[in-house]
Amino acid sequence: MAELSKVAMVATMGLIAALLSPTAMSLEPSFISMVTDDAQLPDGLSYDFHAESCPNLENMVREAVQAAIAKDVGVVAGLLRILFHDCFPQGCDASLLLTGANSELKMPQNGGLRQSALDLIESIRATVHRACGPTVSCADITTLATKQAIMQSGVPGYDLPLGRKDSLAPATFQQVGILPGPDFRIDQLVKTFADRGFDKVELAALSGAHTIGKASCGSFKNRAGENADFVLRLQGLCARMPNRLQDLDVDTPNTFDHKYYKNLQAKKGVLVTDMALNNDDKTREWVNNFAGNQGWFFGTFSNTMSKLSKLQGKPVTVGEIRNNCFRVNNGKKETLDLIVAEGIVPSA
Repeated sequence: MAELSKVAMVATMGLIAALLSPTAMSLEPSFISMVTDDAQLPDGLSYDFHAESCPNLENMVREAVQAAIAKDVGVVAGLLRILFHDCFPQGCDASLLLTGANSELKMPQNGGLRQSALDLIESIRATVHRACGPTVSCADITTLATKQAIMQSGVPGYDLPLGRKDSLAPATFQQVGILPGPDFRIDQLVKTFADRGFDKVELAALSGAHTIGKASCGSFKNRAGENADFVLRLQGLCARMPNRLQDLDVDTPNTFDHKYYKNLQAKKGVLVTDMALNNDDKTREWVNNFAGNQGWFFGTFSNTMSKLSKLQGKPVTVGEIRNNCFRVNNGKKETLDLIVAEGIVPSA
């Protein structure tokens, strides 16, 4: 993947795009390290990590994502939400993908994750491993697929370090509880993102991922705001069709653009968290900036996505490269050694 050395700019998301879940519990954050200098990457990561072992990696991911979007444009929002919900609790380690008794997929914060996007990640892994052997982790594939989905939506690329290992176990319920809920107040949002090293500008930028994707009626049942007609219309639609999915961007729901911020200015944010951005002077300033300049939004979003991809919990050298994204490599000696050493019980 020679081209993958340092690409510049793109995309994704906070509270993230599709089907947000019930309000997350207010818990103290688990330890996670943040990168403050782009020149300083977590140990084990590099921008050209797979250049020799899998030189055609980027092309394989690009083609698979392109084919998936042609069938279902919603896969872009699906990948964005998967990436955010994987990286935010304990770093980008594909722990979210694990199935089994303690799976993060069964936790309320992850309700409604798009199955077609989950399947796409595993499909890409199978293609890549057939071509290059088991050299690329599901964690790297998830970050690469999300980046490609954003780029194919019209946003420039961004720096993406590679070389992650896959987690040997899901994140805990407490770690997943850190994810912001759709009813969070602005002070809760600011603290939650600050605990992961993101400032108010980056919070406003990542929220822009809501320019695509949908939310369930349960995600905004407590919505109230200045635009009474808009809120009443949403509530009326849900009363008639409680299982419907509401576009988060009511203007251009399938286009990655800055119309989401224009909707906030018009008091037409769907979620409580969307409208909360207007309740703080600093975040409101950036809502206005991004509404007035799409390029500014894209650039800030890209830089913030690059930062999100560097969130790290355990050292990236701890873990494995899964032979199936949905389960650990049971029986593999090095995996068992790590499990015994750390007291980890793998998912079924």
